[in-house]
Amino acid sequence: MVRPGGLCRLLLLLLLLLLLQGSLLLLATARHGRAAACLLRRKQNELNSFLWTIKRDPPSYFFGTIHVPYTRVWDFIPENSKKAFQQSHIVYFELDLTDPYTISALTSCQLLPKGKNLQDVLPRDIYRRLKRHLEYVKLMMPSWMTPDQRGKGLYADYLFNAIAGNWEQKRPVWVMLMVNSLTEVDIKSRGVPVLDLFLAQEAERLKKQTGAVEKVEEQCHPLNGLNVSQVVFALNQTLLQQESLRAGSFQIPYTTEDLIKHYNCGDLSSIIFNHDTSQVPNFINATLPAHERITAQEIDSYFRQELIYKRNERMGRRVKDLLEEHPEKSFFFAFGAGHFMGNNTVIDVLRREGYVVEHTPAGQVINNATNPPSRIRIINGYITVEPQPQGHGWSSHTHTDISSAHQLSHSLFLPLLTLTLHKIMLH
Repeated sequence: MVRPGGLCRLLLLLLLLLLLQGSLLLLATARHGRAAACLLRRKQNELNSFLWTIKRDPPSYFFGTIHVPYTRVWDFIPENSKKAFQQSHIVYFELDLTDPYTISALTSCQLLPKGKNLQDVLPRDIYRRLKRHLEYVKLMMPSWMTPDQRGKGLYADYLFNAIAGNWEQKRPVWVMLMVNSLTEVDIKSRGVPVLDLFLAQEAERLKKQTGAVEKVEEQCHPLNGLNVSQVVFALNQTLLQQESLRAGSFQIPYTTEDLIKHYNCGDLSSIIFNHDTSQVPNFINATLPAHERITAQEIDSYFRQELIYKRNERMGRRVKDLLEEHPEKSFFFAFGAGHFMGNNTVIDVLRREGYVVEHTPAGQVINNATNPPSRIRIINGYITVEPQPQGHGWSSHTHTDISSAHQLSHSLFLPLLTLTLHKIMLH
């Protein structure tokens, strides 16, 4: 029998638990509501803006992209950003993603020296765990595929072989990035071009003059610059994370879904986008032993310098040179959003050179209408010129005129071969 005093205490405890549960529910609902409200916004002046105007006559533009399927973000990109793309004479990317040489060079850069394979360079335990994890992924992949992917003729065995078929010939650092991309969320997104590639395909379709500010080697070689102990550490940490995810004992703080939400909500935070730009997981966390934490910090510092700061400086100088060489042309520079945020950005380089660069809010009028010039492509030092066909216009819909087979091929392979592996792994 419960005494009256005990009954009161019990009822009070139950009331407190109900209030706490209600508070947590309200907090969760509020968080969901804020995200939902952001994702439902459709007024132009409320949309995100990753557009910056370089003040000159005619004006030129910086546009921040992210490495996710373009269909996930396209409706949240303001019309003035799309108009800036349409009206610019020349579109420049980090790399020329439509150039066969780019694909070939990136493939070569990822491979181990001839005659070597991964088993020769990795500790036996890590190699065994890697093989076991890839067997798990291959087993799970059919259940990860979507009906839409199957409708396009994309099947699990084909996709696995496309991503990981030659993994034993790859350098360990590229295997580490590959493992990061072999998750259910990322597999479900295969078959749709990432935003960068979609813009490159649109520039091709519209017969625009295109180019790239970086060489393949400049993106690829820094990744190959880690020493053996650093690479082994990075791959081991990646496998530990994936093994913990499989066991249900680990959650990724920032995922591809978080990246999409931040982008669609117009969050100009440098942290999450810098990791999308550098493509390298951040292994620093408080649970590491002191000597491993030093290794993680060394890797983080190395890639921050090599894949963000040095690249920003180099890209900014080449943008400046292009603007000076073609003062009569309007440029649209589409680079990863992280290159425009935080410290030592591409924008900072231009401003130090005396250029005025201003953020362009959604809804601000873009007015530099000009007739597009003949199509000029610059590939590996060779220049080709083709007459500009009439009748092409910009489409703000989420479909292109590219054949489905061509689009599927590019959307499967290019994200694997470029530094657009869009797995975000932060601690």
